[in-house]
Amino acid sequence: MAKVNSLANGTLFFDFRYRGVRCKEYTKLKDSPANRKRLRIILERIEAEITLGTFDYGAYFPDSPRVERFAQELERVSQVQSGLPTFEDFANTWFGQMAVEWSETHAITVRGTLDKSLIPAFGAKALNNISKDDLLDFRSEVARRKGRKGGPISADRINHIMTPLRMILNEAAQRFGFTSPYQGIKSLKVPKTDVQPFTFSEVKAILAAVRTDFRPYYTVRFFTGLRTGEIDGLQWKYVNFQRREIHICETWVKGKLRPTKTEESNRHVQISQPVYDALKAQHKVTGKGDFVFCADNAQPLSHNNVTKRVWYPLLRHLGLARRRPYQTRHTAATLWLAAGENPEWIARQMGHTTTEMLFRVYSRYVPDLTRKDGSAFEALLTNVLDAPAPEKETEQ
Repeated sequence: MAKVNSLANGTLFFDFRYRGVRCKEYTKLKDSPANRKRLRIILERIEAEITLGTFDYGAYFPDSPRVERFAQELERVSQVQSGLPTFEDFANTWFGQMAVEWSETHAITVRGTLDKSLIPAFGAKALNNISKDDLLDFRSEVARRKGRKGGPISADRINHIMTPLRMILNEAAQRFGFTSPYQGIKSLKVPKTDVQPFTFSEVKAILAAVRTDFRPYYTVRFFTGLRTGEIDGLQWKYVNFQRREIHICETWVKGKLRPTKTEESNRHVQISQPVYDALKAQHKVTGKGDFVFCADNAQPLSHNNVTKRVWYPLLRHLGLARRRPYQTRHTAATLWLAAGENPEWIARQMGHTTTEMLFRVYSRYVPDLTRKDGSAFEALLTNVLDAPAPEKETEQ
């Protein structure tokens, strides 16, 4: 029978049984008739809730070490009763089934999200016991985490963590016939891509001032739009001087050569004359090895090292705003658009599926580069409207 007892030091504690376990929960209240009466009222309420099956141990004793134990036990009971697996069991099954469809790097990313974020948060819960509130609380907790540079975590990163969670719960709901708690939860709004292309005059200044041994490297970056992993992993066997093209089919990611992420990224990039000359000059230096741009050990460059030791000091020297090396890719796109190249051709060079992203991301920079800002149409209207109207022919 449940009791209110006192310790030798004169403080009161609860003594009751829950799920076959004798539980003692201590208070700081001194033994007195008034305090005993207060605790007996609480204990009677606890006993009633235990009988009704509504007792929440953590609500009464949030700091008790028994809270986690009983919570896990209730999860196991709920799982047995529902016949559904836990989130951890199903997530691991789902990952094993889906990983064959993904690139190695994507599989590593998803596995990391599962192990570091999702399984610690939902692993012990039965699938049908995960509520929408649980998901929103989890997202709020993720949003309070610090990003890589100590600042707040980005909305894009939060969405990337939530995406596997959405996929797992939606798939489980479809397989086991329950309503996914993810319904109605939208992705966070992500700010527009940070595009800060260099002007043509800035590109000329950079190439004129950069270290001679890195001039071919940045010439290729500025005038091909290759991604960092693509240029770092570029091998001579994929450079065709006769056809003036580079075959992009591998990329250097996390110290390994891997296939390009998408089918569109596997492409042939045409070589302009400056790129041709730069590659010819580079071939005299590294042509006997595998990689076009490499360190003294014949392995690909460390882009972090190059960025810190070459790129940022160069921008400071020229008095240019600090920008990531990836802006060389954005620069190539804007220069191609400014030159009047076919947008579909540009999209293929960039490895984009359609021209939609091209116009959405880059078109706003074109007027500054080409003067195609409506002034040509304005001049046409002026010429037409100011011209004298044609005389009507008189009937003979």
